[in-house]
Amino acid sequence: MTCNGEANYAAEEQNNTEENAENSETKKRAKETEGKGVADLSSVDVLDVLKEAVENCCDESEDEQDWVWLILREEAQQHAYNEPLLASFLFSTILNHKSLEAALSFHLANKLASPTISSTLLMELFRDALEESKDFRLACRRDLIAVKERDPACTFLLEAFLYFKGYHALQAYRVSHWLWCQERKAMAYFLHSQITKELHIDIHPGAKIGHGVFIDHGTGIVIGETSVVGDDVSMLHHVTLGGSGKKYGERHPIVHEGVLLGAGATILGRIEIGEHSQIGACSLVLNDVPSFATAVGVPARVIGMRLGRNPASEMQQDFRSSET
Repeated sequence: MTCNGEANYAAEEQNNTEENAENSETKKRAKETEGKGVADLSSVDVLDVLKEAVENCCDESEDEQDWVWLILREEAQQHAYNEPLLASFLFSTILNHKSLEAALSFHLANKLASPTISSTLLMELFRDALEESKDFRLACRRDLIAVKERDPACTFLLEAFLYFKGYHALQAYRVSHWLWCQERKAMAYFLHSQITKELHIDIHPGAKIGHGVFIDHGTGIVIGETSVVGDDVSMLHHVTLGGSGKKYGERHPIVHEGVLLGAGATILGRIEIGEHSQIGACSLVLNDVPSFATAVGVPARVIGMRLGRNPASEMQQDFRSSET
């Protein structure tokens, strides 16, 4: 073996060793959560474990535990014990199912059923989307973790799963987007209509939305057809990602990773909101916003920049802390 060959082999062995050590550490931290109570399982430390383990649990490996689902079930059991009047609801929605996908399909189908399409048919549709799309399976877990991590009003994963319509609308949108990508646009539009009517959140099936997205409250949100929303974005109620004029093609905003959109913010046209930037409540944005910037006003202007901040995770809306 040549010197270069030996060096490459050594480097490859080192990379494999580091990767195996990282995977072992993730599994070790996940196993440490076994046997803990609900309060421990909902802690910040365990949220970090969930973020690391969630991708593995979607690989359909028998060796990997779905910790999001295990926590949901334990929380449901505890809530049923504490509030017997909800025991039947919690059993039918959570405890009677074998997976997060089955429970989510059941729950959303019952929320969005109509006199013309039963909850049973919708549940089968949702299950098909979840079973065929690993991306959807990952997203529904990462979105749930994002709610627990960023919303101080959410004390349990169970609360977000059962009651937070921002989470419901986002997962139902993901089904409509799956239909849209399969050219089943008639069914996608039907589902979009039901989401808008029942949850008061309007996300076009053609929009592209990443993972770990948090929609707080949600009422009045509008996301247009060619909008792009990156990973780990947070937005509050009455946000609009709208087009400008009647032109076809890409006419809606691009919102990059880690952006915080304040309540009532309106962003119009094919403009870009840079990563980890922040748009103030009720602002009207008509031009690009650079990364790590804070923009407010009508029309919006940049009032400060701070590198290294993560406004979508911090949910900090005190603009004075963002100024340079």
